[in-house]
Amino acid sequence: MTARSRGTSPGSPAPSPSAPAAAEGVAGAADPGSADPGHAAGTEGAADEKAGTGTDVADDAPETGGRADAADAEGAGADTGGDDHTHRAGDAPQPADHGHGADAEDVPAGAHDALEPADRAHAAGEEGEEGRADAAGTGADLTDDAPETAGRADAADADSNDHARQGAGVDAAAELSDAEVEIAAQRELRARIELRKAEREQPIDSGAKLSGKAADLLAAVRAVESGEKAGAAYFGSPAPEPRRAAPVAPARPVRRKPDEPAAATVAAVRDLLVRGGAPEGLAGQAAEVLGEAAGDVLTADPWRLLAVPGVRPEQADGFARALLGADAGPGDERRTSALVTWLLERAALQGHTALEAPAVRAALAERSVSDPDEAVQQAVADGTVLVFQDGVEEDDDDSAVPVLLGLDRYAMAEESLADGLARLVRTGPADAWEGPELVRAAGAHGLVVHTGGEAARAEPVALAETARRLGLRAVVAVHAENGVRRLGPDVGAVTVAALLEGTAGPGRDEDGAFALDLLVVLDAPQLDVETAAALVESMPDGGRLVLGGDPGVLGGAGAGQVFQDVLAARVCPQIASRTPDPGPLGELVSGIGIGELNQVAAPGKEVVIVPVRDAGEAVHRTVQLVVDSVPRAIGVPPEQTQVITVGHGGSAGTRELNAALKQRLNPGAGRFAGFDPGDRVAYARAPGRTVTGTVVSADATGLHLDCDGARTVVPRGRVESVLRHGWAMTAHQAAGMRWSAVVVVLPGDAAQVLSRSWVYTAFGRAERHLSVVHGVDQALPRAVAEVPGLRRTTRLRTLLEGLLAEPAPQPQAQAEQ
Repeated sequence: MTARSRGTSPGSPAPSPSAPAAAEGVAGAADPGSADPGHAAGTEGAADEKAGTGTDVADDAPETGGRADAADAEGAGADTGGDDHTHRAGDAPQPADHGHGADAEDVPAGAHDALEPADRAHAAGEEGEEGRADAAGTGADLTDDAPETAGRADAADADSNDHARQGAGVDAAAELSDAEVEIAAQRELRARIELRKAEREQPIDSGAKLSGKAADLLAAVRAVESGEKAGAAYFGSPAPEPRRAAPVAPARPVRRKPDEPAAATVAAVRDLLVRGGAPEGLAGQAAEVLGEAAGDVLTADPWRLLAVPGVRPEQADGFARALLGADAGPGDERRTSALVTWLLERAALQGHTALEAPAVRAALAERSVSDPDEAVQQAVADGTVLVFQDGVEEDDDDSAVPVLLGLDRYAMAEESLADGLARLVRTGPADAWEGPELVRAAGAHGLVVHTGGEAARAEPVALAETARRLGLRAVVAVHAENGVRRLGPDVGAVTVAALLEGTAGPGRDEDGAFALDLLVVLDAPQLDVETAAALVESMPDGGRLVLGGDPGVLGGAGAGQVFQDVLAARVCPQIASRTPDPGPLGELVSGIGIGELNQVAAPGKEVVIVPVRDAGEAVHRTVQLVVDSVPRAIGVPPEQTQVITVGHGGSAGTRELNAALKQRLNPGAGRFAGFDPGDRVAYARAPGRTVTGTVVSADATGLHLDCDGARTVVPRGRVESVLRHGWAMTAHQAAGMRWSAVVVVLPGDAAQVLSRSWVYTAFGRAERHLSVVHGVDQALPRAVAEVPGLRRTTRLRTLLEGLLAEPAPQPQAQAEQ
């Protein structure tokens, strides 16, 4: 019910159990944007090199692999392709970060328990290298016996503005990029959903002051939180019956140049930013976000600058002080309202669709808000946030049910998704479908969940083939083009994004619903709540939806955990595949999934452990593996090998690794906005949707890419925000994709961010060969055994349980009446 108002090798025994250090709240949390202090001075106690199960060909030549001496000042947040910027108190606001994860200090106290550990900041300082792991591996050590020649550029990051300025030959594109088209289409789709919801429901009044229902509700919330009264006293109304949403009209991308802010508006904002000490480069973004009246808006409320992506509270505070002087106090209602919204938006970047009210108040207190309770009440009263209490039970322990705060955007998406899923669950059986368990379940139910590893994907694909033989319209959708290629042309799979855009798949019928009878969605753990809502809203009446995926992998980059919530709610059949992933790789990854890091026999060098002492050696060994050892010993060329590491920053993050790999594989000055033809890139078409490709050329229209056979043009003005070099990626970026060979890099400073789900995801990206550059000692088996992965705060599970709960029995007397 809802109340609402606006390093050892695998096989080494795990150490004795020890509780991981509890994640701290905002106070004292390490800032991923802080500079990496570099390697610790001590490197004593180098690992003994012991033979693995294969031939030891470890390099004994002198180590000469260069390593940048300067610390990486940028964070290792869970980026989906945008630039990271270091933000500290007193710094001027920086341009948008386009989707990287929230810094540790930016997440409200108490919310860290739900953050995914991967791709966050490296530890503030790297630990000493004493007592490194023995080199006992599960396969042959493939490190080269030739002299080390892995030089690494001492030059600045390829993402830097200096490189961007070198792309003088790439003019700004006059047309929409693919990402902009997709975002515009999704906004149109969400607008249609919101319109239908508004027509179905009475509007919720909100005003500038607490009064009427808002005051009553806030009083109820405070009473429940304090334990003075049971939640059922206030939140005991029955859940509404699920509604059949009207079909979504086709939302096809329109390739036209969007209306840009007027030059006068941008000029006025630029003047205001300069007067307030903020970078004038933010003028265009601010005008786009705040509209034609952006100058007046910022003059009246300088903290609205926080709505511009990448701007942090301390920077908005400095801007406000420059404009307002002594009137810019920490308790200003304009500031507290902007902070509440900013906190919830940052939490959404980490996957949360809502946060517990006490966590928000604690975070506000850390931001010098003297009365956090009043700030939250004001935010609810003026409609900035909504307040919920879900899952109230009929017992005496209602006070334990948390009160959540959320933004309307994610609340509407989760409620729309819950309504749509409930509609599918209530779909009656079709004609009898004969065949395996999954086929029979899909014939009898409108919603089915299928779980399993990579080999198990064949089962839902076979289901789609069976449906087609029955004369039904069946579609298989995957997360990335990489998945389409892996399934092969005979399957005819499409990406989820292309299906929603209407650029692939069956199209839509006259009512705007998908023209299909069965939709099989693989890689379902990568679905964020807004994408899932758009999919489910588009399902026709009588249609069947099968969500397939591996529950052990990292969740998607957007807000929500749709697949996990549907599994936990147990509102539909759940078919667990019994098909194991084959070979040593399958055995290793399957063990990790149940918390065991086992030593496996790898006679064909399928799994290799490469111990290293420090991050510099980790980078050198990685380059050596990709460039020479894996091609020579395994037969997999560099273009089919993917490097995966824990984050973008740090001394062995994607920046350092990509710089070293570029120097060996495709050296060049980066003359096209930091890139050269032949560079491998990771292209963030939209937050959470990273595709890999190769730079082909550049001209006046932008940078031309080949992404799995599809040609794409990235306008010059967007190159810095959506492109990175892609020889090395994070595990979050790599989720939903696989390569012939994978090199996973675990430097010493990665120990504190490892989890079972991260290791499971990274190791599971390999099809034929996995090399682990291992420098985290016992942290690897400890993470697999003791850190299953951190959960996100969402509402979908309780919404589903409420909608699909059995109706309460009526009292006898009432029934007789």
